[in-house]
Amino acid sequence: MRSDLFKSSWLNVFSVALGLAFLYLPILVLVIYSFNVSRLVTVWAGWSTRWYAELLNDRAILDAAWVTLRVAVLSATAATVLGTLAAIALTRLGRFRGRLLFSGMLYAPLVMPEVIIGLSLLLLFVAAGVDRGFWTIAIAHSTLTMCFVAVIVQSRLLQLDRSLEEAALNLGCPPLRTFFSVTLPLLVPALVSGWMLAFTLSLDDLVVASFTTGPGATTLPIRIYSEIRLGVKPEINAICTVMLAVVAVALIVVSLIAKFQKSDQSLHAPGGRKAP
Repeated sequence: MRSDLFKSSWLNVFSVALGLAFLYLPILVLVIYSFNVSRLVTVWAGWSTRWYAELLNDRAILDAAWVTLRVAVLSATAATVLGTLAAIALTRLGRFRGRLLFSGMLYAPLVMPEVIIGLSLLLLFVAAGVDRGFWTIAIAHSTLTMCFVAVIVQSRLLQLDRSLEEAALNLGCPPLRTFFSVTLPLLVPALVSGWMLAFTLSLDDLVVASFTTGPGATTLPIRIYSEIRLGVKPEINAICTVMLAVVAVALIVVSLIAKFQKSDQSLHAPGGRKAP
């Protein structure tokens, strides 16, 4: 019996290790080869930061990265606001008329292929006579990521203790002030998580952006895709490593903020108990 458990545990460890290697080993290779002194990305010739210096002189890559960051910040912020309002409507307004249609349209991007979303938005912008560029990409990314924020915020709203809001209302606090003073602080972890997810999805998107982009608004994924068709340059490895570092640092900061907020709520809970 013990030998069967031992074999089973080793099999599980091997399976997990194999899965992690499949996911993260290519990323590790990319990071290592970004410090390769050779221009040939498949031939290791020693350590160097040469390509990071070359990256600073690549104006096309830097412009694309700047566009991508601006689009990601703007679309993530808009998606967080709209997704939060949608989640509140679905959880606090009861069974209003058109709820099924509203929820279906809200969650459609979760299951709809990105090609269809991008083509639909392209036809919309063409029909409306809107010039494609920075703002059309931002609108498209907000539409794409809003549903993810709504799912996260809605799950948090369903877990909240409504008695806290009811107590504030019974003490004479207006509904709007109750939302900003009681509900919104409790939603901060979900809002931060939703914003980070929307930000990451916007950074990563290629399909929707390729349909809605225009002159002067090339995002970094589009620029990378257009360049690797002619061969992978060492600068591509460098910029990808920088993006990985930025996302990793952002995730660490968000995790620390969420941890400190949870500790602060525990300290301020009455009777030393954890706050709901």
